[in-house]
Amino acid sequence: MAVSATTNSDESDRLLRQAADGDKEAFGTLLTQHRDRLRRMIALRLDQRLQGRVDPSDVLQEVYLEASARLAEYLQRPALPFYLWLRLTAGQRLAALHRHHLGAEMRDVGREISIYRGTFPEASSATLAAHLLGRETRPSEAAMRAEMKVRLQEALNRMEPLDREVLALRHFEQLNMAEVAQVIESTPAAASKRYFRALKKLKEILLEGQPGMEGLQP
Repeated sequence: MAVSATTNSDESDRLLRQAADGDKEAFGTLLTQHRDRLRRMIALRLDQRLQGRVDPSDVLQEVYLEASARLAEYLQRPALPFYLWLRLTAGQRLAALHRHHLGAEMRDVGREISIYRGTFPEASSATLAAHLLGRETRPSEAAMRAEMKVRLQEALNRMEPLDREVLALRHFEQLNMAEVAQVIESTPAAASKRYFRALKKLKEILLEGQPGMEGLQP
């Protein structure tokens, strides 16, 4: 069964063809290649109220089982690169877990963003704020860092959901601009423009009478 070389690397296409022929080792190799960033995405979007009840590693295992069961379906119509398809599967699984565990609470606090012609759990602004600030360098900076994190989280919450999402895709999930464009169903040029506009807006909010935020990681 052929797959589109325009959406995956040559190596991924080769492994997918082998997996289509029943090679479980090839499929396992594909999953291993994407394990770290897929788990990072799950941890970013797993509602904090579910910590202790839901383990990201368990979610990842469920995603792999579902991906294995639906591999033939993907290979027939590979509209997305394999990783983005895995990521979509993970997002749909997370959304189902949130609805199951939180139910009506999701209307109050839990949020989803409309992408992929459906809904997808939003990135946590607290986790994203911590990542954007980078690692603390000296103990003496702890208090300032804590204050900056609060301001950054508040600034993220003031932004449009899609702008905040683009920042999460680039900074935390480390998607390239072509991947970001596919996620938000846009063109690479438009996605790039939106990303830089969102980053500029975020810095403007943070710098309103508050020097010291110039270290925000690009």
